[in-house]
Amino acid sequence: METQLGPTSNRFISQRLRLNYVDWGNPEAPPLILQHGGRDHCRSWDWVAEELRHDWHVICPDLRGHGDSEWSPEGHYGMDAFVYDFAQLVHTLGYEQVTIIAHSLGGSITTRFTGLYPEKVAKFVNIEGLGLPPKTRREQEQTNACERLRQWIGDKRKASGRTPRKYATRRDAYQRMKEENSFLTDEQARHLTIHGASRNEDGTWSWKFDNYLNVWSGSDLPADDIAALWEAITCPMLLLWGNDSFAASPASDGRMDYFPTAKLIEYENAGHWLHHDQFDRFMGDVKAFLG
Repeated sequence: METQLGPTSNRFISQRLRLNYVDWGNPEAPPLILQHGGRDHCRSWDWVAEELRHDWHVICPDLRGHGDSEWSPEGHYGMDAFVYDFAQLVHTLGYEQVTIIAHSLGGSITTRFTGLYPEKVAKFVNIEGLGLPPKTRREQEQTNACERLRQWIGDKRKASGRTPRKYATRRDAYQRMKEENSFLTDEQARHLTIHGASRNEDGTWSWKFDNYLNVWSGSDLPADDIAALWEAITCPMLLLWGNDSFAASPASDGRMDYFPTAKLIEYENAGHWLHHDQFDRFMGDVKAFLG
C-alpha cells in the first residue's frame, strides 16, 4: 500500500462546534493524541508526527478557537469547555485508552482529563503544561470573587473591540513568528506560519486563533480541586521543561509532589517550545519513554 504523505483533515462535533483534527494514518496501531498549546495549531506537531506515525496512530486536534476549528460564538474558552472537547474527541474516536503528548495549555487540559479518567490514559508526556502552582492559585483565590468577575467582564468587553492583527504579506507574519521565538529555525517558522495564518477578504493575513482566547475565564476549579485531579493520575508520566522558558519548573515549587508516577527532565538551551528548540533530544526522550 502506498505510504500516506501527510495527514488527512477531519471534523468532530463538540458542544455544537465543528472542531478539526488531522489523522496521520496507521489506524491499526495504538492511538497517540498530540495536543497543541495556546495560540498554536495542530500542524505544529508535523515533525513529531512524522517520527512516530509508523508505530502509532497519530491524531492531532485543533483546540476550539485555534487552527481550523471553529471559534466559540460566545467567546467561551474556559477550561471546562476545553476539557469537554478533549473528552468528546476520545469518545468520538471510540478508543478505550489513548497515549497523550501535550504542550502548554494543551498540557493543562489533558492533565485534567487524565485525572478525571485515569483508566483512559496509558502514558502521558506533558511539555510545560501545568498552569500556575497551587500556592499562586490560592493567593489569587483570596481576591474577592465579585471583583474577579467584574474584571473578567471588563476584559471581555475590551476583547470584543479588538480586531485581529493584519499583516500585509504572509512574509510579515513569518517575521513576527521569528521575533516571538528566537530559537526557531527559518524552516520551522515558515511551516508554523503557513499553517497558522489565513488570508483575509482584503488580501491581508491574520493568525487563525480567536482574540477572545486572551481572556481567561472568571471562574475555574479551586486550586485544591486541581491538585486532587493531579494526584488522581495513575499512568506513567513524563514532564519536560525548558531552562530558558518563562514557565517555572515544577521542581522548584512543589508541584512534582502531586505526581507520584512522574519523571521530570529539564532541557538546557530550550524555551517554552522545547519540542521545537531541542527536537532531536526531545524525540529521543519521548521514544524511550513511550517504548
